[in-house]
Amino acid sequence: MRPDHPLRQVKKLVDFDFIYQMVAPTYGVNGNVSVPPPVILKLMLLLVFYNVRSERELMATLPERLDWLWFIDFDLDDGIPDHSVLSKARGRWGTAAFQHFFERIVCQCVAAGLVDGSKIFMDSSLIQADASNHSIINLNSLKSQLNRHYQELEARLEELPADWKGNGQLNRTHLSTTDPDASLVSKGRVRSQLSFKVHRAVDAKAEVITATEVTSGVVNEGHLLPDLIDQHTENTASQVEVVVADSQYGTIKNYLECQDRDIKAHLSPFKDGSSRNGLFSEEAFTYDPKDDVYLCPAGQRLYRTRYDRNHETFQYQGKAKVCKTCSLRDQCTEAKRGRTLRRHLRHDEIQLLRERAQSCGSKKDLRTRQHLMERSFARAVRYGFKRARWRRLWRVQIQEYLTAAIQNIMILVRKVKEPGTAISLAINKAKDKWLNLQEIYLGIITRKGYCPCGANF
Repeated sequence: MRPDHPLRQVKKLVDFDFIYQMVAPTYGVNGNVSVPPPVILKLMLLLVFYNVRSERELMATLPERLDWLWFIDFDLDDGIPDHSVLSKARGRWGTAAFQHFFERIVCQCVAAGLVDGSKIFMDSSLIQADASNHSIINLNSLKSQLNRHYQELEARLEELPADWKGNGQLNRTHLSTTDPDASLVSKGRVRSQLSFKVHRAVDAKAEVITATEVTSGVVNEGHLLPDLIDQHTENTASQVEVVVADSQYGTIKNYLECQDRDIKAHLSPFKDGSSRNGLFSEEAFTYDPKDDVYLCPAGQRLYRTRYDRNHETFQYQGKAKVCKTCSLRDQCTEAKRGRTLRRHLRHDEIQLLRERAQSCGSKKDLRTRQHLMERSFARAVRYGFKRARWRRLWRVQIQEYLTAAIQNIMILVRKVKEPGTAISLAINKAKDKWLNLQEIYLGIITRKGYCPCGANF
């Protein structure tokens, strides 16, 4: 195998033996000796790294690939595990083990000096679900309820979270019987298809993916901003100073979230529907703080009518009879009761934040974000990013953890020359919530050995 083979570099940089202690509680103390967990993790990494179509094909090709056999520490005469070993391990381990693997790689990138931590870029991308549109049924139709599998479908629905419907009327009445977690999403001229959505936060220094989350396809990416900031802070042990994202994140809630966290929000302001429909935008109205009213372009007053506690906004509305006879009505409103405006409780603060988001530094970051995030998702395509390998949300989350970890590993391969120091520092920085990984590292056992807790590997 050539000296610069990528698997040679990966094996030198990444410690896979941590998985022994991580998954030990999921194994019994008797029975047949199972495939060692590090081997299973390496096989799943190969599956994504080489974008192999299926686990069956991976196991069928494994005896013919000397580099793969060397990577998993197998000899030519060793027996090849059955493909079902991987699917059983995913079900047994859950997402926690793969999340921890991703976080360890991020810690290793931090230890290698590849993460600054102060500025992050955010964006999302759709993933096509492993399900056909022909699997979609109308929940309100009698035909679906007469289906002999309807009781099984109802059982699946009970397992879904309360907010699985997301946005859009179509997803409130239609569901895929193959993958209920996926949702119908249309983008541009492409017809609606079952999709998931991957949300990422990428550090500015070396484009390391520091946080990632998978949701149903209809979930608005703007809702994930606080979670991605929290993940980034926890994974990198650094404080975010600047967040850069497009207009989908430029909501009032996100501006205030960044303000309350003392973070600069370089977010493109979200454009409301009135300006897109050719109607007067909010900027065309003048607020009079003395009388607490808005003046419309025609000089008429809009008075405060009520307060919305959920959104912390006051509503201002013009008189219906005045709006009805106004010469500018066609440019102002289509509502019978007249034009209404909403003013947030922290309106002046929000306006200041939006003005700052239009600064030269913010615009420069937004231009950088466009290319940087496109690169992050484009690099993932070679690992099968655009289509889900498996069904259900938690399995797609595992795929994303593996994909993001591989992308970060390739950054380590390009940037790190002495892996020993980075590995030890990554172990020391690992979070206590999983286990004391420094003790695990000192007690690493061989591939054919037994776990100290008694689990039979």
